[in-house]
Amino acid sequence: MLENNLKQQLAQYLDLLKTEVTIGLSVTNDDKSAKVKEFVTEVSELSDKIKVEEKDLEYKPSFEVKGAFDHGKIVFAGVPVGHEFASFALAMLQAGGVAPKVDESTKKRIESMEGADFETIVSLSCHNCPEVVQALNIMAILNPNVNHTMIEGSMFQDIADSRDVLAVPAIFKNGEFFEGGKQTMDTLLDKLAGGKSADDFADKAAFDVLIIGGGPAAATAAVYAARKGVSTGLVASEFGGQVVETLGIENIPGFKYTEGPSFMGQMEDQVKALGVDIMTGALAENIKESENSAQDLRLIEVELDNGAKLEARSVIIATGARWRLLGIPGETEFRNKGVAYCTHCDGPLFKGKKVAVIGGGNSGIEAAIDLAAMVEHVTVIEFLPELKADQVLQDKLFSLDNVEVVKNAQTTGLYGENKLQRLEYTDRETNEEHAIDVEGCFIQVGLVPNTDWLKESDVDLTDRGEIIVNPDGSTSLESVYAAGDATTSLFKQIVIAAGSGATAALGAFNYLMRN
Repeated sequence: MLENNLKQQLAQYLDLLKTEVTIGLSVTNDDKSAKVKEFVTEVSELSDKIKVEEKDLEYKPSFEVKGAFDHGKIVFAGVPVGHEFASFALAMLQAGGVAPKVDESTKKRIESMEGADFETIVSLSCHNCPEVVQALNIMAILNPNVNHTMIEGSMFQDIADSRDVLAVPAIFKNGEFFEGGKQTMDTLLDKLAGGKSADDFADKAAFDVLIIGGGPAAATAAVYAARKGVSTGLVASEFGGQVVETLGIENIPGFKYTEGPSFMGQMEDQVKALGVDIMTGALAENIKESENSAQDLRLIEVELDNGAKLEARSVIIATGARWRLLGIPGETEFRNKGVAYCTHCDGPLFKGKKVAVIGGGNSGIEAAIDLAAMVEHVTVIEFLPELKADQVLQDKLFSLDNVEVVKNAQTTGLYGENKLQRLEYTDRETNEEHAIDVEGCFIQVGLVPNTDWLKESDVDLTDRGEIIVNPDGSTSLESVYAAGDATTSLFKQIVIAAGSGATAALGAFNYLMRN
């Protein structure tokens, strides 16, 4: 089952085991069980520290990973390959005595949690699922009262259907739906153990450069600032930004192919190695000149949504952008219940079903092409009279026989009972109203900058909410710079965001030298 290169990688990981790990195998005589058993057998042959025994678990086929110390249950229902292979390897290491890589404050938050039984339904093609699986597995390792089961949606389709799971990851707590979609350790702990308080950000000396944001622009700014030898901090709700929701990336120089989570993971390692103070779990809420400024020392104050206040001699805003909302009925109500954004993550859940894609740009047409290989039928809804996507993508789209394109159409609502069942739109030319039956709707209508918190500040914005920047990245507020998709940058691309992050950091450094 495992390819030789994967076996070699896993064998190297398993050499790090400090103590014995027992795999409790729970199978029957069907084909699915045979696959799980084959996987476990191949893994057990890679290390003499692995023991396999029979176990009667709730889900069959599945297996439990158990270390030699007291910890919560970690169960994999299905075969953890694809994007979940790393989740399995890490669970084995952590059960085998290798401490999880979490900071002391995170460890304390986990240890203070109340007990709970978690289940996460995943797709092996989902690049957001592993972060959730790994976070909950770490919670089980550090808190004996926390249990976690990963459920592979395609192998346990009946469970996914019975729970109306139409987006992954889908997290259940004590049998009830808890949360869905992309989550990090911090966001999960915020919901489970309360958010980080102002005390977690207390006693921070004023930074030379404080960066607000966690995407490629922010990360690159942090690298450039830290390499100049100035004290650098980075504050964000989470590290990674919009890029971690991108599966395949093929347009970054030096990378023939990479994936968003992997790329941003490497950037985070680089930022940490340079000694940058990364502060996650809070959002910036206000920015202004600090009352502590003096004639020879001008400081900027950044207030966070938890009440904490940080000060810096210069600030770089790189808060990025988020998916644009249509502002129609059902858009938020049916999120994770039919309304989705990522075809790689959620597309497999709509196999054999009818879906719609709203948006005729490159991202919308790419989504439609991707979905056409999995679903029964795709309807593309475009507001304008013509599609905006590149011609090569349009040619591919129109070569598919299960795709229909509706142009000059304004989507007016998404409707259903407990999940999405119908999309309604108006023909903009005839004003006729139409309805189509769909079980899924993928919205691809562009991005909006994360700058709402700046509207009352002295940072000038365009009427679209973009931060107006000068060639050196400076803004209208002295010593405040900006970079990335939140600015007036003409093109919203990873490499352009990273470049503007470097520009802003160098601009901020020049300001510090002059002042």
